[in-house]
Amino acid sequence: MLVLLAGIFVVHIATVIMLFVSTIANVWVVSSSNSGTISTGLWLLCNKTCFQLSVKSGDETSLKVVQAFMILSIIFSVVALVLFIIQLFTLEKGKRFYMTGAVMLVCWMCILIAVSIYTARFTGKTQYVTNPHHGYCFILAWICFCFSFIIGILYLVLRKK
Repeated sequence: MLVLLAGIFVVHIATVIMLFVSTIANVWVVSSSNSGTISTGLWLLCNKTCFQLSVKSGDETSLKVVQAFMILSIIFSVVALVLFIIQLFTLEKGKRFYMTGAVMLVCWMCILIAVSIYTARFTGKTQYVTNPHHGYCFILAWICFCFSFIIGILYLVLRKK
């Protein structure tokens, strides 16, 4: 049981780190143009230098929503980690980690909303570029989506022994 708790804890920390990286780094979509490789993220458009990401006025709200939900997912994931540590020392034997699991599933839902909106609104809609494909931040966000769901369910099922 101790090994399972340690494993979940390590995966949870890895999820928090990957959420930070996927939100901060600007490699959600990578493409080529006449001036070289271009990468776009949630905040900047980078070629040789980085510029503020400019989107159409109709997509600006969607981008702000994606940014907000990715930040919320980081917050909920960190809160769930702190809650887990607190419950690990204060929870009675035989009780379940319901609060930690619920907060982690809220994190999962935030990631789902953010990445789904990004996929629907911004994938394949770049102009003046060729061969656009998803960057590592987009893939990390989907990996965090899977990990946070698995961790959330495990926290709900897990009992303290």
